Amino acid sequence: MQVNIAVLTVTDTRNIDTDKSGGILVKKINEQNHKLIDRKIVKDEKNEIKKILSEWTKKDNIDVIIRYS
Repeated sequence: MQVNIAVLTVTDTRNIDTDKSGGILVKKINEQNHKLIDRKIVKDEKNEIKKILSEWTKKDNIDVIIRYS
């Protein structure tokens, strides 16, 4: 069964190039034949996090959201 996943990294210091944990998650998602629907990096600001999560929860094509710091 393929699972559609979105990954949200909350950080004030990392970006796509330096987000090692996010890169590992993406690699594992692909290795297990799941589908990465979206990946975002956001600063540790409550309103920004809520905005992204709100957008993602409205999408029918996202089954799982992984949020980490």
